[in-house]
Amino acid sequence: MIQFDTYLKEAKTVAITGHVRPDGDCLGTTLGFYNYIKENYPEVLAQVFLEPAESALSYLPGIDEVCHDLSSALSSYDLLCVFDCGGEARFEPFQDLITRAKCILNLDHHLGNTNFAHEIYCVPECSSACELLYTCLTDEKITKDVATCLYTGMVTDTGIFRFQSVTPRTMEIAGALMRKGIDHTRIVDTAYFQKTFAQNKVLGLALDKAILFHEDKAIFSYITKQEREAMNLSSSEMGGVIDQLRNTEGIEVAVFAYELEENDFKISMRARDLVDVSLICNHFGGGGHMRAAGCNMITDSVDHLLKAVDEQIGLALRRAGLEA
Repeated sequence: MIQFDTYLKEAKTVAITGHVRPDGDCLGTTLGFYNYIKENYPEVLAQVFLEPAESALSYLPGIDEVCHDLSSALSSYDLLCVFDCGGEARFEPFQDLITRAKCILNLDHHLGNTNFAHEIYCVPECSSACELLYTCLTDEKITKDVATCLYTGMVTDTGIFRFQSVTPRTMEIAGALMRKGIDHTRIVDTAYFQKTFAQNKVLGLALDKAILFHEDKAIFSYITKQEREAMNLSSSEMGGVIDQLRNTEGIEVAVFAYELEENDFKISMRARDLVDVSLICNHFGGGGHMRAAGCNMITDSVDHLLKAVDEQIGLALRRAGLEA
């Protein structure tokens, strides 16, 4: 466990970052820690560096203060804190922060950590990075704003506390955060359920294009860059499609791909109960958790992408005893 308070008592400057295309857990940890510093260590200069996030998370305290490039970065930091991210390549837009930091701390819950930091706290079986961060902070110093951020990350990364990674300890921490006075109903509704009109339209398009394969145990859909841009959707606003695909009756593995740039696809995978999709994504240079993982693939066509994914899903289904 990283004792962040010990480091903060000695630091004067802190840079904070997380993975590319930040989701609720990434924003929850980075902004939760940022607010923790602001409210308990006002003498410390802290900056958060992240790519822009989806509009549904705009309620998070401090999100308007996030830096989206390194133009305002200092030449040197006492601390660099990297959250919800297990390797330098996963925060590539801000990788240069490593060369500016005297000490690097890394808190993560993904498999395949590359051990790039001076001190690492990685617990892959933990439900979210926000749950993990809570255990490293002093509860008496966690304010309503900090709790709002941490609860958001826990809600989004656990599918509203329904995934297998949720434990009694997860629920105890959620309860402790609720006691800070957060509006937990609004957080769940806004962060998890609320979608823009464009997001609903792209969901409809993705469902219309979806196909079943592997004897209807797997489902696949995709969105091209042209389709995404026609709806004025950024890559950070593509969340929600994969979860809806996974909810299809009888499905063991769901795959959703969307084009970032021409022929460069971001792939998200979800599994229901038995398949380890992290192994599939590891094969393509990605990673994640057993039931939720992702990767990138450069390919000359969606057909070739599906063929490559199809082969690995077949192997995974056989490993799980779901296919002869």
